[in-house]
Amino acid sequence: MAAPDFAEQTKALSATLTSIEKVLDLDAVRKEIDDLQVEVGDPALWDDQANAQRVTSRLSTLQAQVERVTGLRSSLDDLAIMHEMALEESDAETSAEVDRELARVQKAIESLEVRTLLSGEYDERDAIVSIRSGAGGVDAADFALMLQRMYIRWAERHGYTVEIYDVSYAEEAGIKSTTFAVKAPYAYGTLSVESGTHRLVRISPFDNQGRRQTSFAAIEVVPVLEQTDEIDVPDEDIRVDVYRSSGPGGQSVNTTDSAVRLTHIPTGTVVSCQNEKSQLQNKASAMVILKARLLALKKAEERAHLDELRGDVQASWGDQMRNYVLNPYQMVKDLRTEHESGNTQGVLDGEIDDFIEAGIRWRRNQQTAA
Repeated sequence: MAAPDFAEQTKALSATLTSIEKVLDLDAVRKEIDDLQVEVGDPALWDDQANAQRVTSRLSTLQAQVERVTGLRSSLDDLAIMHEMALEESDAETSAEVDRELARVQKAIESLEVRTLLSGEYDERDAIVSIRSGAGGVDAADFALMLQRMYIRWAERHGYTVEIYDVSYAEEAGIKSTTFAVKAPYAYGTLSVESGTHRLVRISPFDNQGRRQTSFAAIEVVPVLEQTDEIDVPDEDIRVDVYRSSGPGGQSVNTTDSAVRLTHIPTGTVVSCQNEKSQLQNKASAMVILKARLLALKKAEERAHLDELRGDVQASWGDQMRNYVLNPYQMVKDLRTEHESGNTQGVLDGEIDDFIEAGIRWRRNQQTAA
C-alpha cells in the first residue's frame, strides 16, 4: 500500500474511533466499572441472585466495551509502526500483513460505530426471536427452518447463547413456527432490524415437476424484560393450558404433559414453551415471552404503529423486506437498504452481519429524517 493511502486511511479510522470514544464516554464507563466492582466485592450482593447476575453481567459488558475500544486504538498504533518497518526494509511480506491487519481493524471499527447507533430504550437487552411460516405451503415451512438455522449459526459465530423455547413442526417438512432467545449484549437492538417478512424464491425440492416456488416467513424480534420493567399481567388475564410436548421421537419431554401454552385474554396473544422437562420451568419461560410481546404491543400503541418493535408479520406478497433468490440466479437482497450478496449459501449459514449493520444505519437515517 502506498504511504499516502495508508496515512489517509489510518487518519480517517483514528478520527472515527475518536468519535466513538466520545459517544461511548469512556471516562463515565470506567467510573461505572469502578462502582460495579465495589458492588461485586460486597458479599451481601449475592443475597439477591437476580440482582447479582444483573450487576456482574453489566460489569462484564462494560469491561469488554472498554477493552474493545482500547484494543482497536492500540492496533492502529501498532499498524503505524509495522507500516514504517515495511517501508524501511522494503519487506513485501510485512507490507501484506499490514494490509490484512488494516482491513481487519477497519471492519472492527465500522462494526463498533454501528453499535454506537443502538441507543434505544431496550437495545441493550437479550432478544426473543419468533419465526412463522407464511404463504407457500411446505416450502414456507422449510424456509422458516432455514431462517432459524441462519440466526442460530449467526449467534454461534459470535459466541452468543441461544435458548430454544418452542418449535411447532410441520407435517411434511420444516416448521410452522419457532421461538428462541439470543442472549448477548445488544442482541435486541442488533436483531430488531431483522423483523419483517422474508421471501424465498427457488426450485422447490418438494415439487416433483421441479417448478420454481415463492414462499414467505415472518420474523418478530422483541426484547427480554427485567423485573423493573413496568408490564403488569394479572393472573385473571391469563389462560394456562398444558399439553404433551411434540417433536422428534425419543425425547423424555414427550412423556408428560410438561408443555405450557399461555393465552393473554385481553389481547389474544398466545405463547407456548416446551423446551424444559418441568411444567413450572416451561410456564416461567412462556411468561418471559408473553411479557416481552405485551410490551411490544404497548409500545406499538404508544407510537401508533405496530412495526416499531414487532415489525411486519404478514408474511405474504407485497410486504417483504428481504429476498433470498436461489433460482434463476443467486442473490440475497434487502429491499430497504439495497444491500445485497451473491453468496447465498454464506448468508444462509449465518453470514448476515453486513445486512444487519446496513439495516441499523438505515433505521437511524429513517429516524433522523422523521
